[in-house]
Amino acid sequence: MASSATIVLPGDEIAKSALPQGTGKKKTLTIGPGLRHIPPDTVTATIAGALVTDKKKNAASVEYNTGRVPYLDFSTDTLRTRLHFLQYLPFAGDLVIATVNGSAAENFSCLLTPNTPPATLPHLAFEGATKKTRPQLPPNSLVYCRVASAGKDLPSELTCVDPSTGRGDGLGLLKGGMVFKISLGMARRMLAARGGITLLETMGAKVGFEVTVGRNGLVHVDGGSVKTTLAIGQAIQEVDSAALGDEAQKKLAAATLKHCS
Repeated sequence: MASSATIVLPGDEIAKSALPQGTGKKKTLTIGPGLRHIPPDTVTATIAGALVTDKKKNAASVEYNTGRVPYLDFSTDTLRTRLHFLQYLPFAGDLVIATVNGSAAENFSCLLTPNTPPATLPHLAFEGATKKTRPQLPPNSLVYCRVASAGKDLPSELTCVDPSTGRGDGLGLLKGGMVFKISLGMARRMLAARGGITLLETMGAKVGFEVTVGRNGLVHVDGGSVKTTLAIGQAIQEVDSAALGDEAQKKLAAATLKHCS
């Protein structure tokens, strides 16, 4: 998925025009990983990567490269950068797919990416969980969580409940299906409120399936059968890696449906 991107380097001052301008209760800009606030109103980059902004949350952060050179496409007038090798940095509020790595007295140890320090998921951070009914999750279980807190020097903490309601609202253990790796940009696009993916909209009219997207670059697909699940997951990856537009996605959807049982 090619899209124009603002690339920043350590020490670069971020122009105010490049940052979201909040209003009302969200007037204060939320600074995420990769950015630093220098009073009174200067924001600079602390790492090299792509500047990412969220107008709805009035937030900004930097997604950075893990050592591989981004693909640069000079075929258009606008320099386009496909950042497929970015390393995920946890940010409070992110929806993620976590892999259970082990369990201690009070928490599960979970991995968000191979390169991210383990995060903690409290045993009681599930809807209806008590000390007597807390879930038993074996290693390699997949859990859909929200990042409750993320700090520079402390492990990120995950949760599967909304603290204001105590309900899971779709969070929790992911059963069946398969998980596929996608770029962080694709994950952000799929999670966007209005970021409809033509491939999924087209296929959804013909075959039933469930897709769960993690901001950490993972997507869980359950198509009811191994054949259908694999076909849909690989199609999502192709849309991502080949930066397919709407028409190309419709053609891919038609071809993929032939492999769904």
